Amino acid sequence: MRSLDRDGVALAYRDTGGEGRSVVLVHGWCCDHTYFAPQVEHFARLGYRVVAVDLRGHGRSSAPRQAYAMHAFADDVAWMCESLDLGKPILIGHSMGGIVCFDLVARYPGLAAALVMLDAAIVLPLEARAAIPAFLDGLRDKNYRDVLQAYVGRALFVPTDDAAVKADILSKMAGTAQHVMLAAFEGLRDYDPEVARKGLMIPALYVAADEPVARSDMARLRELVPQLHYGRTVGSGHFCQIEVPEQVHAMIDRFLRVSGL
Repeated sequence: MRSLDRDGVALAYRDTGGEGRSVVLVHGWCCDHTYFAPQVEHFARLGYRVVAVDLRGHGRSSAPRQAYAMHAFADDVAWMCESLDLGKPILIGHSMGGIVCFDLVARYPGLAAALVMLDAAIVLPLEARAAIPAFLDGLRDKNYRDVLQAYVGRALFVPTDDAAVKADILSKMAGTAQHVMLAAFEGLRDYDPEVARKGLMIPALYVAADEPVARSDMARLRELVPQLHYGRTVGSGHFCQIEVPEQVHAMIDRFLRVSGL
């Protein structure tokens, strides 16, 4: 792992190096770069330069006590892309990381070549938004780890997901600092996707997990991104990039080919 210092905040990342086009991987809420291990291996094998980041507050990056808005994460990633001279990378974000990448592309036109969002709640459905206040109250409680594990275990997995993988994910996510859990989820709640109302001009792909309830309001997302490609995994929950990487890779690879990348 390497790190960059941005105004006193250490931002950690893994960089495979190489001369090919860059792929930037951005993880989700309470996760880190290791949740993209299959994608690091896959894209590095294809000759890409792969950079997998730890967002501030996560993994080996600094965790200052502050607000954790989506645009702040996006600013960090944009700054890292420029600092590492990544050219026009392909941005791939899972869950909250998909929102971060969406926001980055909307506010930094010309920075990226393509956008991939993996089961990301870009536009929160009304039912999901209604449940947020009670969940945030739970994250403020001393039993916040139990609250997180109960929510993630119930809402982000399906019966076909691997039990050992599920247990590992729940354990690692619960290790995130409480102030980061809370502030980052508040940032999720407050994110306004209308930042993209002028349209995203680059190729974009949304990959949904095989879940009974959509993670994002796809009708509204398609209005914001008319050129959106869409795919859905078979037999995997929210962490589809870990559960069924071969399906996710096939869709991304095909998307990049038809987009001329």
